[in-house]
Parts: sequence; structure tokens; C-alpha cells
Amino acid sequence: MIPDWLQQRPDGVAVTLYVQPRASRTEIVGELDGALKIRLTSPPVDGAANKLCCEFIAKRCGVPKRDVSLLSGDTSRHKRLLIAGAEAAAVAAALCC
Repeated sequence: MIPDWLQQRPDGVAVTLYVQPRASRTEIVGELDGALKIRLTSPPVDGAANKLCCEFIAKRCGVPKRDVSLLSGDTSRHKRLLIAGAEAAAVAAALCC
């Protein structure tokens, strides 16, 4: 079953996230209001949290960093990422806690 926070698109999979910066460790916490909640160690300055978020998702999904990009939420805790060329079922299996 595909979670609500994943959406299959022609160009890949969109992932809806809720990000908590400045956490003690980078980890997936669970689901929160239709989004996947992630804690990040980096602060939300100069795009550091966005960069770490993309790198973390890429590593968990086993895809190159260049395949993960920010669709929306550059300055917000609510973000949408695109994992290019991915399948929703594989992303769900990689990210479910």
C-alpha cells in the first residue's frame, strides 16, 4: 500500500515531508498530518537543512543525490521532494519506519 505522503508522477515520486531541523540526530520519525516527519541535525540556514534532507532521502532510497530535488518548501518545514525515475512502492519500502 502506498502512503498518503507519496505520489507517483511520470517523472518519478513526489514525497511530502515535515522537517524538524537542529535535532540530535538525522532520522525518520513517522507520519504527521499526511507527511513523513524527518529530524535533521543541520540548522535551517543557507539551505543546509534542505541539502541534508535531499542527501538523507537519496541514501535511504539508494539513489544518487542528483536524483533527489526540492519541489517546494525551500524556507518551510513542509517540503515536497522529487525522486527522479523512482517507483512509489520502492520508495515506500525504503522510507517506512
